[in-house]
Amino acid sequence: MKSSIWIVDFGSQYTQLITRKFRELGYTSEIITVEDGLERLKTIKPKAIVLSGGPQSVFEDTTDYSPFFADLKLPVLGICYGMQILGQFFGGKVEKGVQGEYGLAQLHCTKGFSLAGFPEKSNVWMSHSDHVSILPENFQQIFASENGLVAGIKHKTNPILGLQFHPEVHHTVHGKEVLSYFLNDIAKLKTDWSSKTMLENSLEEVKKVKGSKILCAFSGGVDSLVAASLVQKVVGNDLYCFFVDNGLLRPQDIHTIKLLQEKTSLNIEIIDASDLFLNALKDDKDPEHKRKTIGRTFIEVFEQKVHEFEKSHGIKFEYLLQGTLYPDVIESISPHKKGGKSVTIKSHHNVGGLPERMHLKLLEPLRFLFKDEVRAMGLELGLEHGWVFRHPFPGPGIGVRVLGQLSLDSIRKVQESDQILFEELKEHKLYDSTWQAFTVLLPVKTVGVKGDGRVYEEVIALRMVNSEDGMTASVTELPWSFLNRVSSRICNEVNGITRVVYDITSKPPGTIEWE
Repeated sequence: MKSSIWIVDFGSQYTQLITRKFRELGYTSEIITVEDGLERLKTIKPKAIVLSGGPQSVFEDTTDYSPFFADLKLPVLGICYGMQILGQFFGGKVEKGVQGEYGLAQLHCTKGFSLAGFPEKSNVWMSHSDHVSILPENFQQIFASENGLVAGIKHKTNPILGLQFHPEVHHTVHGKEVLSYFLNDIAKLKTDWSSKTMLENSLEEVKKVKGSKILCAFSGGVDSLVAASLVQKVVGNDLYCFFVDNGLLRPQDIHTIKLLQEKTSLNIEIIDASDLFLNALKDDKDPEHKRKTIGRTFIEVFEQKVHEFEKSHGIKFEYLLQGTLYPDVIESISPHKKGGKSVTIKSHHNVGGLPERMHLKLLEPLRFLFKDEVRAMGLELGLEHGWVFRHPFPGPGIGVRVLGQLSLDSIRKVQESDQILFEELKEHKLYDSTWQAFTVLLPVKTVGVKGDGRVYEEVIALRMVNSEDGMTASVTELPWSFLNRVSSRICNEVNGITRVVYDITSKPPGTIEWE
């Protein structure tokens, strides 16, 4: 996806959120590596450049960024690390922080500066240690943090803006107003993005493979359902959907697949590979290893299915369709490998290349979209609201919701407890009040009392969060009566569970899943 707004990725885990916020404001943008940006500038001039945040320090960075600032009329926005680069390049002073600013902080507009829709004080999301201590020449300070540190700078005559906080993160209350200020008032750009554009772009991507036989790795979740519906709209009967039962599913997942078989025109075939997955995972305890084992087994199952299906039907698959999204990509692929500066958080089984022996190319028409955009596309395609707004469910499934080693008994405990949580959310009409809800089995035993005797049994953790895109998340505040009901049912109905706890950790610092 090419755009005239470049977002130069310095490794921030929030970089894709800049793109997302720009889209909400009606602008397309393209994320590129530092090296790619420096090379492109030799022949192409964008309409604006954004320098993202990143994990490193300007004191350890020896890259020459002067090409980004060669044309002082080119609009530039520096966010967090990007602002420190701006400050240092233009002659200001950047200092190592004695005390970092992380998480929610209060931002103050500097006297004499005002921004439409932005109050004098507002909550923002900080994530930095180094900071600009002395302004560069011809810059003015526009924001300060509650600790009195410089939190925003603006060039007095040229279209250059620096922000020490993250306006792209949902927790920055008026972040969109700040980004709109850059795009509209400073860069003076025209809008070029809409939900119609989003659908048209994805359809154009699929039209490139029309006439090919396409295999869909179908999970029944929002992503794969929308991806499959989108592709079927273009290729029709050349799409074949295979659903793998890996033995790590919940009762609601199987029910959904059978419902989709009945109520949609998608050709969905169920592959029962539960024994194969469980045998492969029986000795795995490390979460990253479990994810890779599940991913590898997933590929093996598809390789065998492809071979059998092609032989029996006399066809040749050319593409594997997957519902990969932006958050999957950023958490899986370290730009270090391609000249970037971020780090891998965890692996996702549905991101990356397939083994060459399968001779299948990946088709990922949603890989530049976020979850809320995919849902909007699903409604645009005419899918039922209940299907489109199902809670996310990870590819590794219960494999990463049993902490430590898997067994049939531990899987059962998560399946039964998760089903209780699902039923109660529906019963209390709270299902749509939370973005994702699930249970996790903890590898500890605690003392309890059942009947007249003491028992040592395991613990179930409830995890319910609200999010727009999965990149950040806050804990869902649910009624005490609901939590009490869920806890009571799990302890009474799930054999081997004596205690239930509620995880109240936001993302960051935690991830949504426990493994």
